[in-house]
Amino acid sequence: MPLVFVLVPLIALLAINLPLGSVGRKLGFPTAALLALLQIGAVLAAPGAWLGSPAPSGASGVAPVVGGLKLAFSADRLSLLLLLSIGIAALAALCVARGLERKEDRGGESRFYNLVILAMAGMNGVSLVTDFFSLYIFLEITAVSSYVLIALEREKEGLEGAFKYLILSVIATVMMLTAIGLFLLTTGDTSFAAVAKAVSAGQAGTGASDWTLLLAAGLFTAGLCVKGGLVPFHAWVPDAYSSAPAPVSVLLAGIVTKTTGVYTLIRLAGTVFAGAFHIELIFLVVGILTVVVGALAAMWQKDMKRMLAYSSISQVGYIVLALGAASPLGAAAAAFHLFNHAIFKGQLFVNAAAVEAQTGTRDMDELGGLGSRMPLTSWTSVIAFLSAAGIPPLAGFWSKLLIVLALWKSGHPIFAVAAILASILTLAYFLMLQRKVFFGKSLEKLGSVKEASAWLVVPALVLALVSLAVGLLFPMLWNTILVQVPGI
Repeated sequence: MPLVFVLVPLIALLAINLPLGSVGRKLGFPTAALLALLQIGAVLAAPGAWLGSPAPSGASGVAPVVGGLKLAFSADRLSLLLLLSIGIAALAALCVARGLERKEDRGGESRFYNLVILAMAGMNGVSLVTDFFSLYIFLEITAVSSYVLIALEREKEGLEGAFKYLILSVIATVMMLTAIGLFLLTTGDTSFAAVAKAVSAGQAGTGASDWTLLLAAGLFTAGLCVKGGLVPFHAWVPDAYSSAPAPVSVLLAGIVTKTTGVYTLIRLAGTVFAGAFHIELIFLVVGILTVVVGALAAMWQKDMKRMLAYSSISQVGYIVLALGAASPLGAAAAAFHLFNHAIFKGQLFVNAAAVEAQTGTRDMDELGGLGSRMPLTSWTSVIAFLSAAGIPPLAGFWSKLLIVLALWKSGHPIFAVAAILASILTLAYFLMLQRKVFFGKSLEKLGSVKEASAWLVVPALVLALVSLAVGLLFPMLWNTILVQVPGI
């Protein structure tokens, strides 16, 4: 049942915070890691979910709540893809946190593990709900846990990054709540199905006034753009990603903003606002602006994490650009690139954590020649950035190729060419990063640097292998998974 993906993390969170003293605190890491592993295993082993007939799109689990509100949950291949991405990104972040802990502090970092479990519950809920109000609830659960995670170490930069995220997220919250109120007033319901029916009727001139639904759809979409860090609402992303503790950066960049922003856009564009309000034009413009602005800004960064943060903004733009194609191929390409981005960007932030842990700095002008001293970190970084730049046969190549094909086939050749040119920018700034950090001139002060611990190296290796395996096995994966995603 889909509800299990929400209930189990919440029950685990309560269990490890019962008055068990130091025993409960020591259970944080193993509990969170076990939950992530179980989620990955459950999704991959879901009977018939990937290979059989398309999963049902109706609600398969309903839980009544106080006041008569019902939370409806439904699982299809799109939500399963997100659940898989959440499990992988959370496990990578947990490994980084464990690797950076001092032995004397182990068991004392329970706050981090509690918040990761809470964030997982929130993101799982986002992936499974079927109405706007329930979606808002789980978006806020994820956002609140993210604020605290960013500021967890109570340092000035982290507090500033969390504050900026909070302010912009509050603006997004106001937009989304206003939209939900308009949907409720117009349709008498907040379910995706009811709003989609009203949108269709409004477009045909037989239902609710078109401008009311247009305003509501615009407000909700704008709120999601804020949470996804899309241009022009992207200012909080570099500060939040770079100032957050290393494991939090892995989680934020790997999956949080993808879940709270672009996944929800994919879901709503395919099932609620499909073909309405010329929303595809908005996606095209916002997408290409996000791609280009993020890529150009990344080229001027000296801080390794800030460069990766701007790169994340650019890559999210590709996902939204694919939605602008307004076609099944474009939606499938968007979902595939969301998964790929969770893998290669999560891995790059793991690599950044390893570099900072071993050298004490993220300033690329103070680094160089680490390739010979940290070979595993170096070469896994190469795989990740080649996938991000769309170089074959890695996974990122296929999702970017699908995005370009979707744009071209839908009659948007200019945007398709722009997407290709932006990939050249991506390759350029990642080559600059690789040259400065790993293949540049060896600095004498870094002569004692060694490879990072297994807690940081193994996740990078696994994620690099996933990018390689998905790329090599793409034809089989396409035929058995992506083309069968309901609503795509």
